Amino acid sequence: MLELRQIRHRYRHQSLLDDVSLSVTPGQTVALLGASGSGKSTLLRIAAGLETPDAGQVHWDGADITRLPPERRHFALMFQDFALFPHLDLRDNVAFGLVEQGIRRAEARAQAEALLSRFGLGGRARERTTHLSGGEQQRVALARALITRPRALLLDEPFSALDAELRTQLQREFSTRIREAGMAAVLVTHDEAEARAMAERGWRLEGGRLRALW
Repeated sequence: MLELRQIRHRYRHQSLLDDVSLSVTPGQTVALLGASGSGKSTLLRIAAGLETPDAGQVHWDGADITRLPPERRHFALMFQDFALFPHLDLRDNVAFGLVEQGIRRAEARAQAEALLSRFGLGGRARERTTHLSGGEQQRVALARALITRPRALLLDEPFSALDAELRTQLQREFSTRIREAGMAAVLVTHDEAEARAMAERGWRLEGGRLRALW
């Protein structure tokens, strides 16, 4: 279980997160909604270990991981800007995390190609990411986030660049994979319909505090 306990964080001398607590069980998706600048992405970065809260703790299965570096948490964080490697083709972008885990490159590439095929990009596995549209880059980023089967999946507006049909398809795909893999997932989105389609619990972050929506 992923737990954020009494998180406090200031930004430019103003309180951004004020005593925020949140728990996500394995296989569950929790949605965070709120206005731009309300602190949703900051909360994800704290969960991922990319920022340290001013107060409070991050726990995984009861263990305090607040000071644990990001690479040892086994979480996946997907940003809005994709963060793909322009010098690698699609296959190696997706396979990168598996190779880092020690899986043989050939096996990692095979798994990457299979996942790209499920995302409708199997025939373009050898292309560079610079040749893709924004929506296609987002699909590659989604595949890369999923392939290592992280313990927790932290998603920041993951479907924002996709057309309606593909967005709905990937919402279903993600929901299925999250449940099957037993990942704890946090979804940041501005789209309440999307949040309700994917998440068992929904919260709105405003004024530095969480308010339950459902």
